[in-house]
Amino acid sequence: MSGNQGMERLIPLVNKLQDAFAQLGFDSPVDLPQITVVGGQSAGKSSVLENFVGRDFLPRGSGIVTRRPLVLQLVNNKMEYGEFLHCRGRKFTDFNEIRKEIEDETDRATGQNKGISPVPINLRVYSPHVLNLTLVDLPGMTKVPVGDQPADIEKQIRDMIMQFVTKENALILAVSPANSDLANSDALKIAKEVDPQGLRTIGVITKLDLMDEGTDARDILENKLLPLRRGYVGVVNRSQKDIEGRKDIRAALDSEKKFFLGHPSYMHMADRMGTAFLQKVLNQQLTNHIRDTLPVLRSKLQQQFLALEKEVAEFKNYSSDDPQRKTKALLTMIQQFEKDFTKDIEGSTSDSLELSGGAKVNRIFHERFPFELVKLEVDEKELRREITYAIRNIHGVRTGLFTPDMAFEGVTKRQIERLKSPSIKCIDMVITEISNSINKISEMMARFPRLRDEVERLVLEHVRNQEVKAKDAAVFQIDYQLAYINTNHPDFIGSANAQVKSVASTTKKRVSNQVIRKGWLTLTSVGFMKGMSKDYWFVLSAETLAWYKDEQEQDQKYLLNLEGCKLKDLDSGFMGRKANAFAIFNPDKRNVYKEHKTLDLCASSAEELDSWKASFLRAGVYPERSQEEDPTSGQTATAEIGSLDPQLERQVETIRNLVDSYMSIIKKIVQDSMPKICMHLVVNNTISFIGSDLLSGLYALTATSGGLDTLMEESKEEELRREQMVRMYHACKEALGVIADITNKTVHTPDPPPIPEDEMNNYTYNPPTRPDKRPSAPSRPSIPSRPENTSRILEPSRPAPSIPSRPPPSPKSVPAVPRKPQGRPAIPSRPQ
Repeated sequence: MSGNQGMERLIPLVNKLQDAFAQLGFDSPVDLPQITVVGGQSAGKSSVLENFVGRDFLPRGSGIVTRRPLVLQLVNNKMEYGEFLHCRGRKFTDFNEIRKEIEDETDRATGQNKGISPVPINLRVYSPHVLNLTLVDLPGMTKVPVGDQPADIEKQIRDMIMQFVTKENALILAVSPANSDLANSDALKIAKEVDPQGLRTIGVITKLDLMDEGTDARDILENKLLPLRRGYVGVVNRSQKDIEGRKDIRAALDSEKKFFLGHPSYMHMADRMGTAFLQKVLNQQLTNHIRDTLPVLRSKLQQQFLALEKEVAEFKNYSSDDPQRKTKALLTMIQQFEKDFTKDIEGSTSDSLELSGGAKVNRIFHERFPFELVKLEVDEKELRREITYAIRNIHGVRTGLFTPDMAFEGVTKRQIERLKSPSIKCIDMVITEISNSINKISEMMARFPRLRDEVERLVLEHVRNQEVKAKDAAVFQIDYQLAYINTNHPDFIGSANAQVKSVASTTKKRVSNQVIRKGWLTLTSVGFMKGMSKDYWFVLSAETLAWYKDEQEQDQKYLLNLEGCKLKDLDSGFMGRKANAFAIFNPDKRNVYKEHKTLDLCASSAEELDSWKASFLRAGVYPERSQEEDPTSGQTATAEIGSLDPQLERQVETIRNLVDSYMSIIKKIVQDSMPKICMHLVVNNTISFIGSDLLSGLYALTATSGGLDTLMEESKEEELRREQMVRMYHACKEALGVIADITNKTVHTPDPPPIPEDEMNNYTYNPPTRPDKRPSAPSRPSIPSRPENTSRILEPSRPAPSIPSRPPPSPKSVPAVPRKPQGRPAIPSRPQ
C-alpha cells in the first residue's frame, strides 16, 4: 500500500516480537484486532475468508456448516502451509487436509448431527499471498433447530457471536446477501447493537451476481439505504457450480473484477468494490490500530530493550570454549551465591511476599522452640505422685523429719533430661530451613547444572557435619546442667520461700491483662454451628480472648476468660474440619463458650497456626498432654502410697515448688542458649564456609573429574534461552528503529462522520426495479473524482437521491449540484 511502507515493515516485526515474548513467557506487547465475520446462514461468510487466503479450505454444504468458531490467523510467509493449535508441530501443506481436519475436529466436539459448540478451532495459515490479519468465522444465525440441535439454538448462536463482537478490538464484517431485504439483516442488527457509533462495522454485500434481472444494489453500495458510517463493499463469490467445478479462487477474483467493471450499475465504483479492496480496507484498519498503540508500544519496547541490553552484552561475543570466560563465570556465580545466601539469612529490603530463610529461622527460635518446651509440662497430679514416691523411697523404713534434698535432685534431673528432645528438634528445624534456602538460592546456577549440583553437595555436606556438632553441643549443655544442681542460683527461691505460690502464678498477675496478639481466625462448624464457619477478628490478652466482626473492634461478639483453659490440635477432614484447626477447652469438662465445651478455631496457614499457639502460651494456655492418664493409675497409686499425712504433704509441696523454680531457671537457660548454638555452629559457620572454602573445594574437584570444562558445561535450555534473548533483543532494536520514523510516513485515515439519526431510521424497503436499457452514464449527476490513494478506507459517498415525479426542468433553470469536500452534497432548490 502506497504511503504505508513503514507500517508494512512494522507488522512482521510485531509478529516476531509476539513469538519471542510468548516463548519467554511474557505478555504480548501489542494486541492486534480480530475481524469477526457475522451473517446469516449461506450468506457467503466462509467464501469471503477463502478469498482472503486464496485457497479453498473451508467446509461446504447446505444449512449450518460452520458449527464452531474458526479463529483464522493469517501470517505473511514465503512458504504456504497451515497449523492447528490442537495439532502443534504438524504442518498441513494440502488445504484439502485442512478442510477435513476442521470437519473432524468439529464432529469430535459437536457430533455429526448439526450440533454446535462455542469452543473455537484455532488455525494459522502461512502464505505469501495474505496480509497479517486475525479473522473469526462464526456460525450463521438461524431460527429453526434441525437434527439434534437444542430448541434454543438461536439464542446459543447469538450468545456465541456476542462473545466475539463485543470486544473493542473486534472489527465487524456484517455480511448480507444482495437478494434479500437489508432491513431484516441479522448481521446489521447485531452490529448496530454492539457498535452504535459505527466505528467498527463494515457492511459486506454478497451474491450481487444472483439478483433478479433488472434489479441491482446500487443504492445500498452508494450508502443511500440503511447507511453505515464506513459504508458497504460489494463482493462476488464463487457459485456452488464454480465450487463443484473446482474453479480456482484466483480466477474467481479475476471474474469478480470483470463483473464490476462490466456492470453498468457498478462500473463507476469498481475501484471501491471487490475482495481486493476489502482487504485494503481491513489492512488500513490494522494500520490505524497499530499507529494508535505506537506510544504505548514504544514505551514497552524501550523498557524491555534496556532490561535486555545488559544481559545480552555478555552474549554478543560468547564462546562456549573460552576458559577465561568460564573461570570468570565460576567466580561470579560463587560470589553471587554467597551474597544471596547472606542476604537471605541476615535480612534485606526485598518486597517478596514469602518469608526469607532468616525470618523462618527466627520463628523457630522464638515461637516453635518455646512451644516445644511448654509441651513438656507435666500433669500436676503426676508430678506430685513422683515426688511422693521419691520422698518415701529415700526415707525407707524410717519416718522422715526433714525434707530430703535427694528427692529434689532426683525429680529435677529427670525433668532436665526431658529437655534434650526439644533441643534436638530445634536443630532439625533449623537444618531444614537452611537446606531449603541453599536449594532455592542455587537455582541461580541453573545455566550450569553440574556446577549447581556440586555446590549443593559441598554446602549441604558441610551443613550435615555442623548438624552433628550442634546436636552434640545441645546434649552437652543438658549434661552440664545435670552435672550440678546449683541451689545457690540468685533466681532460685530456696527452701525458705518454698511454701509460697509458684513464680509462674505471681508473674502472670504482674503481667495484667495486656494485649498479646491480634488477627483473623475462622470460627469453624464443629462444636459451634453445625455446617457453618465464619471469620472474626480475635484479640488475645493475658487473661481473655475476645472476637469482633472486623478490625474496628466495635461489634464484640464474645469475651472468653482463659483461666484454666487448655489447647489441643484437631484432625483436618473429620466432620468437615479445615486444615490448621485447633480448639480451646476446659480440662474440667465445663462449657467454654455458652453451651459448647470446645471453641474450634482455624488458622489460614501452618505458620499462622504455630504463631497463634506460641501466643496462647504467653497467655498461659498450654497444650493438652499427648498421653492421657490411665484412669486406674490414680487409684493404684493411691493404694500403693496410702493416705498422705500432713507432714508428707508439706514436704511434697515444698519440693514441688523447688522443682518448679529450678526448672524455670533451666528452661530460660536452654531457651537462650539453643539459638546461639544453632547460629554459631550451623548458620554463621555455613556462611563462612561458602565465603572461604567452597571455591577451593570446587577447584579441587576440577582437578579430579574432567576439569573446568565439565564443571561449567552449559545446559541445553540455557543455550536456547540465550538464542531467544539475542533474537528478541535485535527484534526490539529493529522495531524501535522503525517506530522512530514511522509516524510521519504512515497515512492515517480519520474516522468518517457519523450518520444522522433521521437517515438511519427513515427507510422503507422497495427493491429498485430499473429498465434493461439504463440511461447513459453522462446523463446522471457526475460523481466527484477521488484521489488515487489506495490506502484510504472506504468513505460513504451519497449524492442527492432522485425525487419522484419531478417536472421536466428547462436546461437554463437547473443549477449545478454543488460539491463539498466532506459530508453529503446539498440538494439545490427547485424552481416552482
